Amino acid sequence: MDNTPSPRAGRKEWTALGVLMLPLLLVSMDVSVLYFAIPYVSRDLEPSATQQLWILDMYGFVLAGLLVTMGALGDRIGRRTLVLAGAAVFGAASVAAAYASSAELVIAVRALLGLGGAALMPSTLALIRNLFHDEEQRGKAVTLWTAVMTTGISLGPVVSGLLLEHFWWGAVFLINLPAMVLLLVLVPFLVPEFKSAKREPFDLPSAVLSLGAVLLVIYGIKEWARHGYEPLPALAIGMGLVLGFVFVLRQKHLAHPMIDLGLLGRRSFGGPVFVGLLAMFATVGMAVFLTQYLQSVLGMRPFDAALWSLVPAAGVVVAAPVGAALAQRIDRAYVMGGGFLLSGCGFLWLTQVRTDSALWFTLAGASLYVGGLVAAMTLANELALGAAPPERAGSAAAVMESGQELGGALGMAILGSVGAAVYSREMAGALPVGVPQAEAVRETLGGAMAAASQLPGGAADAVLTAARDAFTHGMSFAAVGAAVAMAGAAFFSFTWLRGVGTTGRPAPSPAAPRSATRTP
Repeated sequence: MDNTPSPRAGRKEWTALGVLMLPLLLVSMDVSVLYFAIPYVSRDLEPSATQQLWILDMYGFVLAGLLVTMGALGDRIGRRTLVLAGAAVFGAASVAAAYASSAELVIAVRALLGLGGAALMPSTLALIRNLFHDEEQRGKAVTLWTAVMTTGISLGPVVSGLLLEHFWWGAVFLINLPAMVLLLVLVPFLVPEFKSAKREPFDLPSAVLSLGAVLLVIYGIKEWARHGYEPLPALAIGMGLVLGFVFVLRQKHLAHPMIDLGLLGRRSFGGPVFVGLLAMFATVGMAVFLTQYLQSVLGMRPFDAALWSLVPAAGVVVAAPVGAALAQRIDRAYVMGGGFLLSGCGFLWLTQVRTDSALWFTLAGASLYVGGLVAAMTLANELALGAAPPERAGSAAAVMESGQELGGALGMAILGSVGAAVYSREMAGALPVGVPQAEAVRETLGGAMAAASQLPGGAADAVLTAARDAFTHGMSFAAVGAAVAMAGAAFFSFTWLRGVGTTGRPAPSPAAPRSATRTP
């Protein structure tokens, strides 16, 4: 047995990591940057309720659908090359989104942003596997990666709110441009290239199958949850599942598959992927409710609401190190499960929020769920990354991130639809006769606020009070769904992951194989 210690990373590797955090921060910010901007987009472009949902959802859907493809592509052509290509696409799409003149164009450009983000994200995590061979250093790097990703989702509304105070809504996209230019300049000098020395062919049919499966399943679930059973959503889900099944069969018979199914079957990798999906399901699904609650129910200005929404993210600084320290002493499965249970308690706390609740009460519940999730997911990401061989790090990172992005998209679709269904049901019997745009009022809180602006004082107050109460009740039901997801993640951690990485670190991984090439 080779007991030679793994080489430790130096200043150059840590500097490279800092550079790689830049695209991760921006890509994760773009998930939430439109939360406060969407009312302004709606005012200028007048999208339908369905188009508004697609403006919010399209980025995450395409990102999730293409992560596996981009991870496999990065293993073949080089992860640094893919980062540079993704930065170029992301920057160009940001400019196009900022000056889009129709809702349809915004949706299309958001899809292009998803393409660029999918090229960027797998490589950031995969390069950690290549840059940091020492397990202790890799654990710190993964902690930083998890913190940046979580902070980016929380920071998106803050940046959006600040920009909306002074500029038009397109500025929330233009903020990406300087960072992407900086990335294109610095990455060639600071980040070495990593790719497999084996010339593995890229399987285009597998890429098409994976994208089609993800998009069809998510679309079907979103429409089913929003409108109930209808033939078209059910058909979309069925077709998506069939494409997914064909994709898996194809991977089994390919000499060079896009996904290592054997790796996915290991507890140390497949388990973290599954709990990551549940974690992002709850996080992203609830984020849109909290931002709307602060801005539309409590009546805060966009920037004030964005700053207050950042308060729960402060728990990230404490939760991740505490979780890592506990995992050094006890089975990481118990630490992860405890984190998920803490998060579930935070979501249950939020079920008690009302329109007149104190701000501190709402933020305390949000802090609980954010802190618990970060503690659990830091350990899950580290466990999975350590289980992946270096030459397959891109594909492995893509599978992890695609699970998380899929979970986030499903959370926004399902929990968002649960909240919308409760809102619509309560508003159906609460509207007085003669309210303008009654259909829009019954669909969204934004529609109710727009209609109230055309009514006299007493009638406007009645519509707004009913709409805010209905929205808050919908948020409570969505929080119950998030708490159930966290209970499932905790149970899975306690039962399936017990005994995996008991000492708080993944099992020692082999040194980088000779088949993996590294070029400056």
